[in-house]
Amino acid sequence: MKTSKNAAIGFIFVTMTIDVIGLGLIIPVLPTLIAQLKHVSIEAASEWGGFLMFAYAAMQFLFAPMVGNLSDKYGRRRVILISLVGFAVDYVILALAHNYMLLLVGRILSGITGASFTAATAYIADISTKETRAKNFGLIGAAFGLGFIIGPALGGLLSIWGLRAPFWAAAVLCLVNFVYGYFVLPESLKPENRRPFDWKKPIRWGHCCILRKTKPLSVL
Repeated sequence: MKTSKNAAIGFIFVTMTIDVIGLGLIIPVLPTLIAQLKHVSIEAASEWGGFLMFAYAAMQFLFAPMVGNLSDKYGRRRVILISLVGFAVDYVILALAHNYMLLLVGRILSGITGASFTAATAYIADISTKETRAKNFGLIGAAFGLGFIIGPALGGLLSIWGLRAPFWAAAVLCLVNFVYGYFVLPESLKPENRRPFDWKKPIRWGHCCILRKTKPLSVL
């Protein structure tokens, strides 16, 4: 059981790292790629690149609560694995994109599938004990930091083989992680602990009002 938990935590760590890599991977190649697709200067391409980054972040903001709620109903494992496949498909779209709109579609899909970090952190909560909770969530923080380092660095290094190379490499990485997770990742949420999916719950902004009741939290 301990070995199984360690393998699961390792898988979640890699998955979270891949999620964050998706944000930074395209940074080194984005200006040149946009300039080629839209036939504009590098300076003009920066504005269009900003839209792509915004699309990625906005989709995560909108879909993170929904993905988390889906994992409450269908289980963490299923949602995480489907998200990895979605990530791989997204990177293939980015690698094959022949116009700016396809890049935008790819970033939107990437943001949606990247919202699986909610299911991944819920998985960590499911399998953690009082003694290991802080350590395990510390690994999540480390995954974020590592992803932000690896993403731009990997994009820059792989661009030696072409502007599309980072996307193909990321797609392969996601598929390999999916296969690994399919065999080693057990479900962490027992059927009796699941609940029906409520379409209204992910968008209940009233939850934010809870912060008003505790001043230290509201300041944070």
